[in-house]
Amino acid sequence: MSDIRHQKEIEMTRAVVRDRRQITLPADILKQLGLKVGDAVELEVEDGTLRVTPSRTRALDALAEIHRAFQESGITLKEFLAEGRRVRRELVEKRYGHLRRT
Repeated sequence: MSDIRHQKEIEMTRAVVRDRRQITLPADILKQLGLKVGDAVELEVEDGTLRVTPSRTRALDALAEIHRAFQESGITLKEFLAEGRRVRRELVEKRYGHLRRT
C-alpha cells in the first residue's frame, strides 16, 4: 500500500497580505482553529512555513507541562502552598521590612 493513500488530504486556502501587512483569515479556518475575533495567536516560521497557533493552546500546553512536573516532583499541594507562603513572607520582609512598625 502506498503511504500517499494514508496521508490526510490538506485543503489549501489563499489569503492576501494587504498593504498594512494584514491577512484576513477565512471563517472556515477560524472555525477549525477554534478562534473568534479578538483572540490572540502565536506566529512562528519554520522552514519557510508560517504556523499559527491559538495562544490559549500554548497556555494549556504549558499548564499541562507544569501539572506533569508537579506530579513527578512528589511534592504535596499542602507542601507547595506552605512553601509559597514562606517565600512570599520572605520577599515581603525583604522589600517592605523597613516599613514595619515597632
